Amino acid sequence: MPENILRIGTSSFSAEGWVGPFYPGEMQPRDFLTYYATRFDTVEVDSTFYRTPSASTVKGWNAKTPPGFVFAAKVPQVITHEKLLVDCVAEFKQFVETMDLLGEKLGPLLLQLGYFNSSVFRGVNDFLARLRPFLKALPRDHKFVVEIRNKHWLVPQFIETLREHGVALALIDQSWMPRPAQWFEKLDPITAEFTYVRLLGDRKAIEEKTKVWNKLVVDRSVELTEWAEVLGKLKVPIYVYANNHYAGYSPATVEMFRNLWRGQTQETTTRHRVAEQGQLFK
Repeated sequence: MPENILRIGTSSFSAEGWVGPFYPGEMQPRDFLTYYATRFDTVEVDSTFYRTPSASTVKGWNAKTPPGFVFAAKVPQVITHEKLLVDCVAEFKQFVETMDLLGEKLGPLLLQLGYFNSSVFRGVNDFLARLRPFLKALPRDHKFVVEIRNKHWLVPQFIETLREHGVALALIDQSWMPRPAQWFEKLDPITAEFTYVRLLGDRKAIEEKTKVWNKLVVDRSVELTEWAEVLGKLKVPIYVYANNHYAGYSPATVEMFRNLWRGQTQETTTRHRVAEQGQLFK
């Protein structure tokens, strides 16, 4: 994957409310993924969080998408939440081997961890003592991402642990986490050869407005502009996934960000050309 390439898609390829605004009204659910892949080149699979899919399901995903399409997927909750990274070798092996049926279409695998209070871990160092052995055992020929929701744990020892193992830190846009630029102010959050952004939003607040995901109900243009500016400075491949809870309708969020990204890219290209022309006349 070349430098600074952006892949952006939605978290899951179906949701209540998408038929009509996104999928044609007569379309059957079995055809959703094929259609989705004509609009976006990647998706973050949410269903794998609840269980490892069957081999036939994964082979179906592969068959319904074109070459070059990329699947990111959540690691099952039995590993990240129930067993909390301990005594889960068999479950993890089964998951990775099943997802490997995607071949070259398999992208990053996300370890979405919850918010841990003191009853689970006394602090970040206690958590790292659990995390390090798990990371050490990860297969090196796969891309992995770790997401935490404790902003006070975004400290050097955590960042360096991920960097040591070549695992990406998930940069998440949630109300209680750092703003886009703040992720880069005190630490370098790019811990792998790629980076991974999740546009999650405030689930509780948006569900007070809607639970049918068919239109934008929150204006996120300021945040998305900031993400485009921040990510546009990076020199690594970038994966971005938008959740319906971010603004109300993730396909529209993706389109909005792609437009901002094109503008950012064009502006950067123009600046470079102007700078090069200036050098010619010196």
